[in-house]
Amino acid sequence: MAKIVLLDAGPLGAVTHPRANKNKDIKEWLQRLLRSGVAVRVPEIADYEIRRELVRAAKSKGIPAAKSKGIQRLDDLKQLGYIPLTTEVMLKAAEFWAFARQQGQPTADNKELDADVILAAQAIVMGSAGDDVVIATTNVGHLARFTTAKVWEQVS
Repeated sequence: MAKIVLLDAGPLGAVTHPRANKNKDIKEWLQRLLRSGVAVRVPEIADYEIRRELVRAAKSKGIPAAKSKGIQRLDDLKQLGYIPLTTEVMLKAAEFWAFARQQGQPTADNKELDADVILAAQAIVMGSAGDDVVIATTNVGHLARFTTAKVWEQVS
């Protein structure tokens, strides 16, 4: 059984920040995890959340998105392992979305994509193979209702 850490958008954005000297603590945390043999993965939904903002920011500055330091760091980090969205994940996410609303505790507005339930579904689907999957996040509340999620500093 492998230990797998999925990076939510908060930690992913922090470790890929365009300024190399920004967010030193989380970058050191990530390096410690990797040195200890933990499998760290980039979920496609978290990549999407960060990438869209990096593309928008680059374009607002007149920089081609492909030349953005943040996008390059995001692309480089995908080498750790990229977890694509699948039909199985999206079907599970739809169940989570409906369940949250039935309980009167939605994780996003009804008109939003709701990345939290998609990320939680990715973790559940990955964990069904017997691996120990945890989401490293800055927003435990929404995710922990569906799967194991911890504030990134508490993941080791």
